[in-house]
Amino acid sequence: MKLSHFHPQAFLTVLDNIDQESMSKTWGGRQRNTLLIALLVAATCLLFVNYVKNGSFFFAMIKQLSLWSGVSPRVIFQEMKGQQYYSIYPQAWWGLVNIVGYLLIPMVCVKWVMKERLDDYGLQWGSVSEHKWWYVLLASPIMVFAILVSFRQDFSTHYPFYPLAYRSWVDLLLWECIYISQFVAIEFFFRGFLINILKPRLGSLSILVMCLPYVMIHFPKPWLESTGAILFGLFLGVLALRSRSIWGGVLVHVTIALTMDIAALLQGRGMPDVFLP
Repeated sequence: MKLSHFHPQAFLTVLDNIDQESMSKTWGGRQRNTLLIALLVAATCLLFVNYVKNGSFFFAMIKQLSLWSGVSPRVIFQEMKGQQYYSIYPQAWWGLVNIVGYLLIPMVCVKWVMKERLDDYGLQWGSVSEHKWWYVLLASPIMVFAILVSFRQDFSTHYPFYPLAYRSWVDLLLWECIYISQFVAIEFFFRGFLINILKPRLGSLSILVMCLPYVMIHFPKPWLESTGAILFGLFLGVLALRSRSIWGGVLVHVTIALTMDIAALLQGRGMPDVFLP
């Protein structure tokens, strides 16, 4: 990367190129109706994930299902608690809801409602390799910061989100599979689905509009992380449109997440015993 690439004018040129690509496409009643449906689907997905993903909803659902089947909820929960990996059920539910809401429903909308190719919504590899150093530049400072703050006690008690990840290989791998899969879902929803349905009408402004709900899903987290999501979402959005792929963003998210989890385990409760000699 050349120093000139960091000049503000270079960034504006990238946005101009995105606008030119968008303006070259026709816009009419059909496109408006398609956008209307897609935005309603996006709003429904955000609503669904926000209110259904929590463990409290999962256990309430299990209780209701047991009542409908005529089985005492106490019996169901006793059987569940007797299972070795009972503690990961809420995390698995959280991951499943994210996949359904942020990945599967938007994919159905693109494929069967909008009748367009999923590859055009970021599922292709595209030109990620050509932009690899930008992804490295984006991830590196956050990884260094994560390693530094991992020495704080509150960091190692907060990460990983699954508190028994240190218990065994199986616990750790199950958790990381859940964690990684929801990053794929989130990247597809924001940098694949949402940004590309807005691009034909809004051009480069679709990136900023996409950042609004992306920042809002971070509100339950510390204010510093929510604030960082603005710039993080902005740059990932630009890179997703230029590379025509979500996979660079997925790799950035996964790399940072694994770094934070492993750093927290090493500094806090320790890695699973199977990692030890």
